[in-house]
Amino acid sequence: MYQTIYHRPSSVEEAATLFAKGSEPKYLSGGHTLLPVMKQRLASPSDLIDLGKIKDLVGVEVSADTVTIKAATPHFDVATNAAAKKAIPALTYLASVIGDPAVRHRGTIGGSIANNDPAADYPAAVLALGASVKTNKRSISAEDFFKGLFSTALADGEIITQVAFPIPAKAGYSKFPHPASRFALTGVFVVKTKSGDVRVAATGASQSGVMRVPAIEAALKANWSAGALDSVTISADGLMSDLHGSSDYRANLIKVMAQRAVTDAG
Repeated sequence: MYQTIYHRPSSVEEAATLFAKGSEPKYLSGGHTLLPVMKQRLASPSDLIDLGKIKDLVGVEVSADTVTIKAATPHFDVATNAAAKKAIPALTYLASVIGDPAVRHRGTIGGSIANNDPAADYPAAVLALGASVKTNKRSISAEDFFKGLFSTALADGEIITQVAFPIPAKAGYSKFPHPASRFALTGVFVVKTKSGDVRVAATGASQSGVMRVPAIEAALKANWSAGALDSVTISADGLMSDLHGSSDYRANLIKVMAQRAVTDAG
């Protein structure tokens, strides 16, 4: 048995101060990763700092060019936000297929991308849309944020406050979910920007976590259609292989999910 002190700060500043005072502190967002790890005695934080009740970290804002999701906003709130759905329907759809209803009512975008699980959904949207991750200290581009499995550019004690997504011309997301966890066995987010650029990101497939898919980007830039990917071959090098699917299987899933995402995008 071990002791941990639970804190419920009312501001980001208070949370950061509490973190600095703790000997082995941890921030708590949705808790879907940290709490099970604590139950298994694989983590024993001295202080548990709950970010979920900080009002400044909850909410969705939509402008002419950007959808901004604050870090402690539950997936359900994103999935059901009418303004966000009109601006980037693929993003709200992604939020609607995360886990199950219990997960969607508790899980948050900040916790998801800070944890950077290789099969999580949100990292694919962040990377494909070229989002900016804002913290209490700085702004980090999507390209610089993800550093590999369960690894990000966040410094010790740094708090994600919001994620700003540029509104694209078109976007789509499709995933092949694990039947039990609903994590992505492979998920692909495709984007056509307003300037005509194409960005594609896959989650659940690579040994290094979320990744861009240049071969699909090139094909879609030449011809934005599902059929344009018929002749594309995705290499299995560096892809995960486990009892749920081999690397070759995941390579094929990247292509198939991309085609479905393009069809959904229109």
